[in-house]
Amino acid sequence: MRIRPIDLVDVLVYLVVLGVFIQLFPVVISENFLLALLTAILLKAVLEIVLWAKKNIVARIRSAETRWVRIVNAVTLVLLLPGSKFLVLELVALAFGDAVRLGGFFQVTALIIVLMLARGGIRWAFKRRPGKPEAPMIA
Repeated sequence: MRIRPIDLVDVLVYLVVLGVFIQLFPVVISENFLLALLTAILLKAVLEIVLWAKKNIVARIRSAETRWVRIVNAVTLVLLLPGSKFLVLELVALAFGDAVRLGGFFQVTALIIVLMLARGGIRWAFKRRPGKPEAPMIA
């Protein structure tokens, strides 16, 4: 698996959003910058896996030939969405113990929504548009 430049941008965006949440919500805690950076990397990895799983489930729903297959995949998708928030909470607790806390279910849900919006916004901003020259690379 290769690390692409957009992956590094995602981690930077996640770090900024996480820093804002640490400042605004007293229940979101990271003892230092390095732990916040490691948390951002962990969030990037978990969210990539969840997005991959969600995309596969949606594809199976669209390609399903029977109603029961669609129903089973829809239920799986409905369970995946809140389950991923609990997964994030447990992995952060397992990896960092009490040094990092993301609050509860609702704070993590808000954090993930903001992370996905920020990620989408950055990707939209960097998207090549027809008629616009490509930005020069900085060496």
